Parts: sequence; structure tokens; C-alpha cells
Amino acid sequence: MNEMPPTDKEIIAALENHADLIFELPDPEDEEIHEHDFQERLELVWKECERFDLQTDIWRGRVLRVIRDREKKGGDGRGTGFLNWLKHREITKSQAYAFIQLANSADTLLAEGQLDPDSINNFSKRAFVETAKSAPEVQKLISEAAMKGDHITRKEVKQLSDEWTAISSELLPDEIKEKASDGSIPPRYLAPLVKEMEKLPNSHIIQIQKEISETPDIDTVKFVTSEAKSLAKYLDAAAQVQTLRSANIDLEMALEEALRLECLSTAADLLKQATLLEQMVGKLFTTWKRMGGLADRLYVDTGASNPHLRSLLTALEVLTNDVIEVQLDDTGEQQVRLKIITEN
Repeated sequence: MNEMPPTDKEIIAALENHADLIFELPDPEDEEIHEHDFQERLELVWKECERFDLQTDIWRGRVLRVIRDREKKGGDGRGTGFLNWLKHREITKSQAYAFIQLANSADTLLAEGQLDPDSINNFSKRAFVETAKSAPEVQKLISEAAMKGDHITRKEVKQLSDEWTAISSELLPDEIKEKASDGSIPPRYLAPLVKEMEKLPNSHIIQIQKEISETPDIDTVKFVTSEAKSLAKYLDAAAQVQTLRSANIDLEMALEEALRLECLSTAADLLKQATLLEQMVGKLFTTWKRMGGLADRLYVDTGASNPHLRSLLTALEVLTNDVIEVQLDDTGEQQVRLKIITEN
């Protein structure tokens, strides 16, 4: 049975009877209210709305999880009942699984004792989601702050996560960790560096550690972070470019030259584009073959008594022939011709 939408009177009654949703908003035309006070009062209301929104979404996720699990056990195997339930309430599948993920995160934090149920109200919705994704040590720090009554936003979660990364990561030398501890190098600069270093082989990690140990300052950290990002991109793309596999190229020596000339970022982008081009060519060939097969089948199924279908096939020959012709603009002044030569 479809759920009947609430009437206007029911909505008004629900709002009037829900104590958590009764707020006194400042008058926007009251010039006697100082701007700071005006913004502060609105901020308090906004935080309360976030709290209510978080609690609501967690319970929505629990409800959806129960419906999904019941459907798995006694449904038709295709989730039809679950999808119909979502359809009746105008909830997309992606939204439903986002709710379920939020509920799972909440239940995991509660079950592991990392979170006091009463302290959930101190989280913003986005902060709660970020906390659930954090390392257990970070979750503990955040939960302790929430249980003290601190309001936890996404900013606080990221700050604590960055601090933990800077202090605990084995990839950072002791000189840098000391700088992070005394505040001379803020942890927010070190977390991205650790993230990029995790993608690199040990030989390159050692070189980066040496460089930041010799000059442990913010500028060096920012520079090597950029270099590490380009380096990771270079190594990842170079491993994917099929054209390089049959070529006699020393990729490590090419890398050293790019570093010496300070053009590593350009080299990395070049390899990335090469990877994309190879992928597009492969997709182009597959699509061209399929289109040719469909055109041949349609030609066999038609005859002289179907002149319009034959005209359609004739017009599409510029795409199904060995030489593909494509206009790049409406005027026809720019045209590309690609010749496909296949070898068994």
C-alpha cells in the first residue's frame, strides 16, 4: 500500500509539537542587533539543525538496512521490494546506501565503545561521517572531545586526523615530527605529503626523507609534496602506457632527467595523456567494429524496397569504412580523418 503524504495541517502540527525544532530567529530588519550577535544566533540554530539531521539520517539508515536485509532473505532475489519501497518515498538507491553506510558507521562506533550515544548530538553530520572514516586512534581522540561537550565539525576532525598522521607516520623523519609537535610545521602540511609518499617505492621515499631532514621547513615540505605527487603520477602512468613496453627506454633515467630539468609535472601529464589516448583508441576500435557488424546485419535485412534505410546506411559509411571521417564543427571546416589498419 502506498504511503499517503501528510497534509498541511499534519505538517504544521508536527512542527509545533516538536520541541527540538522550535527556534527564535533574529529579525533580519532589526538594525539594533549587532552583526556578530546576529551571525552567532543563526550559527547556533544551524548547528541544532545539523544535529537533528544527523540523528534522523542514522535512523533512516537503520530502517533501510532492515528493509534491505529482509528483502535479501525472503525477496525475489532482485531487490524489487526494496526498490519499490525507495520509489514510494522518492529516495534514490545511492541516497539509500549513503544512509545505510551512515547507520553502519554509527553502530560500529557505538559497538566498539568509541562513542557515547549521548555525544552524537555534538557532531555535525559531515563531521560524523568523516569520523567514521578515520583511523581508530583518531576516532578515540574525537570521541573524547565530543564527550567533553565540544562541538565537533569537519574542520576539527581533519585537524586531529592530520595531527595523528604527522605524529604516527613512519614515513616522516624524526626532525619533521619534532617540528610538528612544537607547531613550527603545522600538521596540515604533512598529511598530504604522507599520503603521496605512501604511493612511492622505497628508493624515492628515502630521497624525500633525506631532503626534508636537511631542510625541515614549510617551504621544503610544500615543494617535496608537489614533487611526490608528480612522481607518483609519473610512475603510475608509465606502468600503464602499453607503447612504452615494447620500447627500449630507461624510465628511471628519464625520470632523473625530468627531475634535473624541473619538468617532472609536464612529463607526468604527458604519460597520463598517453594512457588516456591508448584507452580511447581501444574503445574507438571496439565501437567501430561493433558498428560495422550492425551495419552489415541491417544491410542484409533490408532491400531495394527500403530506400530510406539504405540511405541511412550509405550516410553512415563515413564512420564504418576503414577511413573514418568526422566533422569537428557545424560548418564542416574542421574535419578529422582516421585510417584504421588492423594486424592479426
